[in-house]
This record gives sequence, C-alpha cells and structure tokens, in this order.
Amino acid sequence: MIQWYKAENPKAQFIFAHGAGAGMDSDFMQKMAELLAKKQITVGLFNFEYMQKMKAEGKRRPPERADKLLAYFDTILAYAASQSDLPMFIGGKSMGGRMASMIVSDETYLEHEIVSSVKGVIAFGYPFHPPGKPEKLRTAHFPDLNCPLRVIQGQRDTFGTEPEVSAMELTHNVQLNWLPDGDHSLVPRKKSGFTQEQNWISASENAVNFINEQLS
Repeated sequence: MIQWYKAENPKAQFIFAHGAGAGMDSDFMQKMAELLAKKQITVGLFNFEYMQKMKAEGKRRPPERADKLLAYFDTILAYAASQSDLPMFIGGKSMGGRMASMIVSDETYLEHEIVSSVKGVIAFGYPFHPPGKPEKLRTAHFPDLNCPLRVIQGQRDTFGTEPEVSAMELTHNVQLNWLPDGDHSLVPRKKSGFTQEQNWISASENAVNFINEQLS
C-alpha cells in the first residue's frame, strides 16, 4: 500500500502523491523521497488506484475523478497514521500536490482527525492551470486551506510560470519558491547553467525548511 523511505531519527512524515502520468516509481518521486529521508523526514509513497491498474495492465489510463482520488488519499492517510504518530505533512508532484491541497480544503475530509491534523502541504510543480489555458485556474479552494501550502515551482513551468503566478492574488497561506529555469519537473535547460541535480536538491532543502518552520 505504501512504500516507505524511513529516516533515521525522523522529525516528521511526508505522505507523497504522484502526478497524473507517472506513478510512485518515477525518477522524480524516488529521488525526492530519498533526499527527504536523508534529512530526517520519513516519506511514504503510494499509487492511486487508477495507477495501480495501469501498472498491472500495462495500459495508459487517465486519472480518476477528483472525488475518487481524494477518497483513496484519505484511506492512505488513515493507514499512515496507524503506522506512525510522527507529525504529518502531505503533498505531491503536480496532480498529487493539487489533491493534497484539496483534501485539506474539503469540509468532509476535515471532519477526519487525521486530515485536520495535517501540519502543511508541499506541492512540487503545482498545476495552476492546464498548459496554454491560463484562464482555467485550479486555485478556487486555496482560501479554504486548513494549513500552509508551500509550492515549489520551476520558473518556466507551463502549468504556471513565475510571471503568471506572481501576478495572481494568492491567499497568505500559499508560499512560493521558484527554482531557476525549471520546467514542470523542476528540470532546467543546459544553457541555463543550472542542473537537474542542483534544482532537485534545492527543492528538497526548501521542503525540509518548510517542515521545520511548521514544527517550530
């Protein structure tokens, strides 16, 4: 159900949801979990049910509706809480980060003690809008967030570039961190002078700083 990256002397746990097209076994998910676990954060990875079917059948599938994704996320959080009493943070890559932010904005799930106790959400590459459709914003639930949201975003992410997002009037509990020349997976172009490794390490450090801020 959950693949754990156990940290030594952990200070918190981070339940980490994947993006729409790639599951928990993607390079980004595995590397980020590894980096966070080295910094005293125990990380739990999981696949949503549609991704489990996709892996079993070897056929691509679109993500399920948000209500189904949220219900399964809720099940995962309950299971994680039964395994550890570490302070809980949640988040994800792209769609996974969006679902994490939605579950802590939803009155139905906030009635559950586990969800209401989440201390913060971390979204790597938040999908502010579909590429090329800046009018279709996915931020309507932000005012209802029950905890802070840290967005770690590539400057040229087609789901929300730095100029686009900086012009939005986001609520005070949404914090932005920009990675130089990063795309939707936070990867810069070679000509930028930055590397994928640098950006991913920087993203992990920013995530840990956010967790430490919420725990202090």
